[in-house]
Amino acid sequence: MRIGIIGTGNIARTLGAAWARAGHEVAIAGRSPEKAQALADELGARSVPLEDVATGRDAVLVAVPWDASEQVVALAGVPSGTVLIDPTNAVGHGIGSLLIAPGESMAERIASAAPGAHVVKAFHTFPFMQWTGPSEGRTPVVVMAGDDPGALKAVGELARDLGGDPVVLGGLDRARQLEEVAGFVIGMAFAGHDPSAAVPAI
Repeated sequence: MRIGIIGTGNIARTLGAAWARAGHEVAIAGRSPEKAQALADELGARSVPLEDVATGRDAVLVAVPWDASEQVVALAGVPSGTVLIDPTNAVGHGIGSLLIAPGESMAERIASAAPGAHVVKAFHTFPFMQWTGPSEGRTPVVVMAGDDPGALKAVGELARDLGGDPVVLGGLDRARQLEEVAGFVIGMAFAGHDPSAAVPAI
């Protein structure tokens, strides 16, 4: 696939590197062109201006802090029909409580910033270190929410390239639930507990 990545942090670096190794064509854009160029050089990818990162791409990853995501997505001018992947977590650091208004999700807010894009919530329940090498033990499940079957299929393929097992929870109206799950995982982990121990093994 032709993948655009908005951002230059750990998520952008880790997923970008894995997808480049899997043979995908990766383009990097960020608010700092210098950082985008440095990351592109590191990954063997291309650096492109923010306004070009979504043009002609099969999927675009929004790998920026949650409170900047709507702004950068709007600046990117994401074309209608683009698969837009949202891994953001709008949660209090170390606490896990959601920082957005009741009844809304970051995925839906990002969708509003990119009218016509096919937003998929995914890759937000694991720390970036999960994807730096082969998984040990159970295959990590990448739970996704989105409305477009083609977009879910594309993101599922990208999840498999990372060593994950993609599972669709439902439409984008389930994204809030997924974001609450990430908050639960973060809160438990920072409190020194294993979140998986609170979920029955089935």
